Amino acid sequence: MSKFKYYQSSLLSTDWKSGISVFLVALPLCLGIALASGAPLFSGLLSGIVAGIVVSVLSGSEISVSGPAAGLTVIVATAIKDLGSYQGFLVAVILAGIIQIGLGYLKAGKFSAYFPESVIKGMLVAIGIVIILKQIPHALGDDQDYEGEFEFEQVADHQNTITELIRSFIDFNDGAVIISFACLALLILWDYASKKNITFFKVFPSALAAVALGVTINEMYAVFKPEYFLGNSPAHMVSMPVFKNFQDFTNVLLLPDFSFLKNPHIYTVALTLAIVASLESLLSLEAGDSIDPQKRISSSDKELIAQGVGNTIAGFLGGLPVTSVVVRTSANVYAGAKTRMSSIVHGILLLASVVLIPALMNRIPLSALAAILLMVGYKLANPLVFKRVYKEGYDQYIPFAITIIVIIFKDLLFGIFIGTFVGLLFVVFTNFQSVISVIRDGNNVLIKFNKDVSFLNKHRMKQILMGLKEGDEVLVDGSRANFIDHDIFTLLYTFKNSSKNKGIEMVFKKVNRKIQGDINQYHAEVESH
Repeated sequence: MSKFKYYQSSLLSTDWKSGISVFLVALPLCLGIALASGAPLFSGLLSGIVAGIVVSVLSGSEISVSGPAAGLTVIVATAIKDLGSYQGFLVAVILAGIIQIGLGYLKAGKFSAYFPESVIKGMLVAIGIVIILKQIPHALGDDQDYEGEFEFEQVADHQNTITELIRSFIDFNDGAVIISFACLALLILWDYASKKNITFFKVFPSALAAVALGVTINEMYAVFKPEYFLGNSPAHMVSMPVFKNFQDFTNVLLLPDFSFLKNPHIYTVALTLAIVASLESLLSLEAGDSIDPQKRISSSDKELIAQGVGNTIAGFLGGLPVTSVVVRTSANVYAGAKTRMSSIVHGILLLASVVLIPALMNRIPLSALAAILLMVGYKLANPLVFKRVYKEGYDQYIPFAITIIVIIFKDLLFGIFIGTFVGLLFVVFTNFQSVISVIRDGNNVLIKFNKDVSFLNKHRMKQILMGLKEGDEVLVDGSRANFIDHDIFTLLYTFKNSSKNKGIEMVFKKVNRKIQGDINQYHAEVESH
């Protein structure tokens, strides 16, 4: 089958549905992240469109979905404030894109392979938990915080995730609660019916059905229960800019001000954006591969180039920087996406909604979209994942758990780095334990070097030698070690010379160094001449 037919078949069978689902998730996130960044609302939508159409075509992954990222909001907001110009900031976005393209051609994407699987699993679960914690307030009608906020400490209102939850339960909105509960119940029943292979529920997108239900209930409020109606408060609704004519559209387009190339600070901002955006994209790529039902391996270098091209174009058009995003990618996978056509559909729908039906989009309650995101969050943080990782052993579960905790109570990148550091500690510890093995059978003792022995294993070697007893016959086998550190060699040589006085017989097999030679022929006095 040709590529064209493959993508056509995938589009017609499943990807059009998953594209709609991702579009409904991405729409409020694009607007919310732009709002949090101190940028024009339209800039978030522009980035979503560029990421959906351009980045998806060039991406190294079939299921990754890109767009403006919550992880960049603080960097973007600070940069706009420090530069004093959004149009100046756009120059930094363009430069960041060029840097990413260079990183892709330099094969820097290989660094994504150095994040442990336990940490990637922890990241996915943590993001699922954060989605649930952050969407509960929206489901309850507390829409004071922007969609797409993921930090524990909320800078805007000096709250945090926990205090925000408490506030939401105390001061909830009855109309929003009914909508979110109805939509959530529909999604659960829809998922159940789809698994039972009932054709209609498999074919029609559940997210679209939930949004239609949410809009219908809210419109019924306007007629039968006006005090519950959410449409008279833009805070509770999707809030897209509405353009009456082409002139209105062109008026909101902001072009980069290249005079800022003379400002040295622009290059610091560009480098920061490039590094952080690249890291987030690579992490999202790894996360996407881990939940891809087809278990495909994505090209990280190709992804960096795609992100770079996307950021360069977004900067020229007036959009926010983009990255591959775990939330949208997860929503894409769980909606049944098979290929990149799903992400392209989501980009086209974003464009169509801006140009053709912005007023209709503004009739969608955020509580209905919160129900969709709550389902995505649950699928990411499914309790079965905890059980599976726990069975893999403490060396997997501890980095997994620490990654979750740090991401929830701090942020994504910090959690990844801490989790990876803890994972590396387990690697080092395990390596220490496995380098030297000891087998005792009565007075017969085998000390075996299973791999190269470094000075880091000196303490372990000392413990083994201290544990030998009078009358022991010891064979030290170094045949598997291509390298034996000088400190280990000297320690064994010293113990060898004193072993007979302790009543211990020592035999050495292929314990040697290039300079000193075989330990059986080595004499320290010769080395000193």
